[in-house]
Amino acid sequence: MNSTPEADWLNLLIGLLQGAQLQLLRVLDALGLAQQVHGQPAWPWARRLSGENLLIDLGQARSLAWTLACMAVALLALLVGLFWRRRRFYALALAPMLLIAAPWPDAHVVLVPATPTSFQSSPTGFTAASIAKGRVLYAQNCVACHGADGKGEGPLAVSLAVWPPNLSGPLLWRRADGDLLWRILHGTRDAQRQPTMPGFAERLDEADAWALIDYMKAQGAGQSLRALGNWPQPIGLPDMAVRCGAQPPRWLASWRGQRVRVVAGDAAPAEDPRLVTVQLIQPSGAALAAADCVADSPAAWEALALIAGTDRLAGTQLIADRDGWLRARGEPGKAGWSDDDLLCRSERTTPAASAKNAALPADGLGALIARMDAEPVRFVKGGFIH
Repeated sequence: MNSTPEADWLNLLIGLLQGAQLQLLRVLDALGLAQQVHGQPAWPWARRLSGENLLIDLGQARSLAWTLACMAVALLALLVGLFWRRRRFYALALAPMLLIAAPWPDAHVVLVPATPTSFQSSPTGFTAASIAKGRVLYAQNCVACHGADGKGEGPLAVSLAVWPPNLSGPLLWRRADGDLLWRILHGTRDAQRQPTMPGFAERLDEADAWALIDYMKAQGAGQSLRALGNWPQPIGLPDMAVRCGAQPPRWLASWRGQRVRVVAGDAAPAEDPRLVTVQLIQPSGAALAAADCVADSPAAWEALALIAGTDRLAGTQLIADRDGWLRARGEPGKAGWSDDDLLCRSERTTPAASAKNAALPADGLGALIARMDAEPVRFVKGGFIH
């Protein structure tokens, strides 16, 4: 995964921009000042603060960070001036001086066009059922232009004024999910306001559009794994229904906070206290009595095969970390685990991480778990990964 020395502070900055705007939208909604579009509160302005451009122009990112710091100190000075009469003049004079001295970034870098759905997110989350539904919708509406693999090389691509984007790259992880939703339903236009992709609002509703986004993410993860041998962008473990013994079915996401291992096919390994083990049953297959927890949804098999980039999922093992990110894959027929099985990792190795790696447990699975815990996924939408 990508990593640079600027990743930590820049991710923090981008996260603050996103979080502040989302909280503002929630306040407007609570006050009844935000309209509802596609079932969620709509962003009321034509522009929004964006972190995507800051990844390209670090100079502007630093200017924005210093400007925000100056604004925070100026606000503090105003508060001091209001309550400390003896030094009121100095405090009140300091505030405008800070705002004048601040290195304000270029507006065209920080402010980008927004859509009413820019800050919306899927109401159902990333689920196996949604991915399976999205696969059908993609084949019906998108494959002619974007291609079966999502790389933008469909049979109609050459006839278009603008070549379709590559959906198997980092595009889906950089853009806001809400903006993707808007583009699917209402289409896209170029700088001259000419249509480059039609909208599908007459054929699809918002639930269909969210399913398409889920499918495209799963497809992009699988295509990256095929081409690069890893997941350069983080992909979550799709949620699915799981049955454990005689207990009522529960969702896989209910184990969030614990590591989860999914074993596809008939070979159910022994339980391990370090992980929650779920056996994924192949469609038309039968669960083994040894498996404590079983997922038998055809949609779940289809979704994980797509993410794993394979048509032969049987025998594959997938491990998700405590935050629900898929991190490792054990290939069919492979005995034991090794560091090569960690497919979602950080390329940055600090001295502290090196020391931890030097003291990893002797068994392969234990070493893999220790590495996952030592190098968690730090993902900010539109920001650096790790």
